[in-house]
Amino acid sequence: MGNRRHPRPLPADRWTLAGGAVVAGFLLVAALAPVLTAIEGQDPYTYHLDTLDDTGLPLGTGGGIGAEHWFGVEPQTGRDLFAIVVHGARTSLLVGLAATAIAVLVGVVVGITAGFFGGWYDRLASRAVDVLYGFPFLVFTIALGALVSARFPRTWLVILVIGLFGWPTIARVTRGQTLSLKHRTFVVASTAMGAGTPHVLVRQVLPHLGVTIIVYTTILIPGLISTEAALSFLGVGVPAPTPSWGRSIGTGIGWVQTDPMFLFFPGAALFLITLAFNLLGDGLRDAVDPRSARRPGRGTERRTEVTA
Repeated sequence: MGNRRHPRPLPADRWTLAGGAVVAGFLLVAALAPVLTAIEGQDPYTYHLDTLDDTGLPLGTGGGIGAEHWFGVEPQTGRDLFAIVVHGARTSLLVGLAATAIAVLVGVVVGITAGFFGGWYDRLASRAVDVLYGFPFLVFTIALGALVSARFPRTWLVILVIGLFGWPTIARVTRGQTLSLKHRTFVVASTAMGAGTPHVLVRQVLPHLGVTIIVYTTILIPGLISTEAALSFLGVGVPAPTPSWGRSIGTGIGWVQTDPMFLFFPGAALFLITLAFNLLGDGLRDAVDPRSARRPGRGTERRTEVTA
């Protein structure tokens, strides 16, 4: 009789846990942003012109890093960079998570109903997805920002636009899953017994899509966070003076040779949160579909050692 050894924990599993820990850390930072800046004794809106020289550059080493300004200060304004970064986490996560909620809600509803009903409705939904994939999103956003009244909150406009353009991917996934599920025995039996369509969709089909929806949600979030950063970088996202990583990165590029830390901190924050969500989503996807972990180049094949 041979002894079967249990496989060792995968590196991918550890990366997934690390990604989840980083995401949790950023959520905590965003929730406690006022507390953290209060501990430092700063806020993201106050100008500290005494920290700048005659050219607008921060005084001191590393862009003015010190006991009073942990990440230094912003060139020309002297605003505290630590406060901008931690409050920028609130902005990025709010926009990313709220836009993802809208995208997932619309995508799941369209995908399930298109896959279940089929026919002309499925063809119409599929064409709508194709149109959105080819639509000039950036041009539309810029034009909409110019047309919409200034009294409408720009942050919520950005959330709505990003969310309403972000649902096609999850709609395609849920449609494909629903096409398979609607022919399963339990769905056919429920329909034959007289169960109404809402009951079948909500009580029979949707629970079997739960894990897939969660996985694709975690994959969708970093893309939408990056979209908000890109819009703010171009000046059509969250309006100033609301702290935003994208706008700080856009401004920091102009100062990278004289004050590289101004670009480093918001850039590093955006990179870390995007990487963390991608690692978390990748790990969840591999857990749901082990075949995805055996794709060439991933280096995450599951092996079980058997010794005689």
